Amino acid sequence: MTRNKRTGLAPGRRSKYAMLVFWLVLIAAAGPLAVKLTEVQDNDTLGALPATAEASRALQRAEEAFPDSRKPLAVAVYVRAGGLTDADRAKAEADRTAFLGYADSGQVPPPVPSEDGQALLLSFPVAGDAGQRADAVADIKAQLENAPAGLRTALTGPAAAEDDVFDAFAGMDATLLLATAATVALLLLVTYRSPVLWLIPLVTVALANQLASAVVYLLARHAGLAVDFQSQSILTVLVFGVGVDYALLLIARYREELRRHADRHAAMAVALRRSYGAIGASAATVALGLLCLLAADLPSTRGLGPVGAVGIAAAFLAMTTLLPAVLVIFGRWLFWPFVPRYSPDAVKLDVAAEHGVWRRIAGFVGRRPRPVWLSTAAALVALSFGIGNLSIGLPGDETFTTEVGSITGQRMIEAHYPGGTVAPAEVLAAARSADQVVAAARTVPGVAEVGEPEPSPDGRWVRVAAVLTHPPDSDEALATVDRLRDAVHAVPGAQALVGGDTAYLIDEERTVGRDNRIVVPLVLAVVFVILVLLLRALVAPLLLLASVVLSYVAAMGAAGLILDAMGYPKLFVGIPLQTFLFLVALGVDYTIFLATRAREETARLGHRPGVLHALAVTGGVITSAGVVLAATFGALSVLPLVPSVQTAVIISVGVLLDTFLVRSLLVPALALDLGPRTWWPSALARLAGSRPEDGIDAQLKRRPSSRRKAQTAMPASTTIQTPSMTIEVGRAE
Repeated sequence: MTRNKRTGLAPGRRSKYAMLVFWLVLIAAAGPLAVKLTEVQDNDTLGALPATAEASRALQRAEEAFPDSRKPLAVAVYVRAGGLTDADRAKAEADRTAFLGYADSGQVPPPVPSEDGQALLLSFPVAGDAGQRADAVADIKAQLENAPAGLRTALTGPAAAEDDVFDAFAGMDATLLLATAATVALLLLVTYRSPVLWLIPLVTVALANQLASAVVYLLARHAGLAVDFQSQSILTVLVFGVGVDYALLLIARYREELRRHADRHAAMAVALRRSYGAIGASAATVALGLLCLLAADLPSTRGLGPVGAVGIAAAFLAMTTLLPAVLVIFGRWLFWPFVPRYSPDAVKLDVAAEHGVWRRIAGFVGRRPRPVWLSTAAALVALSFGIGNLSIGLPGDETFTTEVGSITGQRMIEAHYPGGTVAPAEVLAAARSADQVVAAARTVPGVAEVGEPEPSPDGRWVRVAAVLTHPPDSDEALATVDRLRDAVHAVPGAQALVGGDTAYLIDEERTVGRDNRIVVPLVLAVVFVILVLLLRALVAPLLLLASVVLSYVAAMGAAGLILDAMGYPKLFVGIPLQTFLFLVALGVDYTIFLATRAREETARLGHRPGVLHALAVTGGVITSAGVVLAATFGALSVLPLVPSVQTAVIISVGVLLDTFLVRSLLVPALALDLGPRTWWPSALARLAGSRPEDGIDAQLKRRPSSRRKAQTAMPASTTIQTPSMTIEVGRAE
């Protein structure tokens, strides 16, 4: 038998070569497109809010009414401890003249001195597109460096921050890819202990990544798909992580079948048939979970969904078509020096030598399942208390893992000017109500200064800058802007809108809160439905879903301890939702791999021996898959952004908890404690405790009367021999 009955994808003697040629042609077409993915990145979505948010509406009005608002502001700061000298002021004036060529309006306002006489500010919008602004910022920084001895200078503001981001991520695409590939290669080499085999899944997943990148590029170019640096980075990590997981699962099953079949084509057909359901359910869970992000309002979160789903689809396709073909083409010698040899008695052989560690773990879980799951759950609950170390809201000056020039300049300004000087709140209102709006703004506690209204060129609108007393990302500033909005909204006919950095933070927090309330239940519902369809039960899916939710909470707590020690306890607002999605969708993968094998073995052996045998034979491969996925996401920590480091820590910790505690101890122990009711309401729940030596498969074919008779005749307990252990099985009560 050389063809997979269920999927029709198992490679035959001729079709394996056709599949290889198909993929070579596909990659030849996809490769040139994949390298263009960075060309369609739109990193503006990383900081964008929904169009309905007040900060977004204020920004749109400002860009329409005031052309200079479309260009990022550069702020040059000059500081001398003890007071500025005449030479310092002359330097600032000379720089002001030099900066005229870079200003969007061709004008640079006079320097603004601080009250303590130790600082000056020059601010102006930078002209040109992104490339021209990058050149201009480089020239401006060079101009600032030529300063009198003792005078500290820095460039900050949105234009400088934009340039710092570009500098920080220069070459990061290649660095992340190399770090991910090196991590996966090392772990595969350790897993297989073969000088050749590890190359096959690594090359296959690299080709899957090329295919995914090409598809995302085409969707971004022609279908309007939003792609940013974050989603592209996660695409790479996701394809490598889940792709290798699928490869490990398939290769492990293929190795088993090679001992049972003399023909490697037949072995692959059986391996594909028996693993395809678990791999397909895993891919569907993660892909559909990612697509749930389309319900989010925050553009960066919403855009991550389709990009990630494309990556999952590419990994699934490559690992169920290309990988089997290549494995069959090369034959058994790929496993050298541990080549699986065909044995007619392989089904009857005790595999304790191969699964020794996990056979002992299964025995430990089987002896006292209730204490095992209670103590494991207690440990996870204890870890969850570490959440208290985390807080939501990452200040702008803590976004990078190392201090950059724009952050240095911001801190210099905060030391000599009111906290909101660099990022004042901006009020946009109808010109006819300008005086009333200014008067209302000046009554708001926490507003240090309200500037004169600046009319738009068409005379319809005014722009009013309101400098806040406190730094723009502080709780006090957030409360001040809320009060400011209430005050100016109350002015009749003003149509006032309040924007700026602090207003953005308020709207971002509210948007994320709304996304959490919508997306989290949606993800849980999708995962639950997939589990019900896969396991044809209700109790087992509820058990698995509850376990991964508990694992997520524990992962956040454990990550709280780690991130606090690293100095990054303030989470970017989008992190909780994104990590929830990945940990629930990816975490349930391992329990899917275990549960599908447990259901298969339960139908053959009975519930208790089936669950324990499934744990023993899948333990090694699932643990390897979990370690690979955790290490792959850990590669995100090479990026110089704190949110990337936070994502790496939370997901890596969560995957390891799922691998070593949830899937290895909690889920099998709970299933044993619940007994055959785990599979309720399927027929397996009624029969899983009956005559395991007869095999449940055979019982399912009996008539109901025979089935009841068999259950009645079952002894109180019976001892059976599974392929990996001898287990005494009690009758289901």
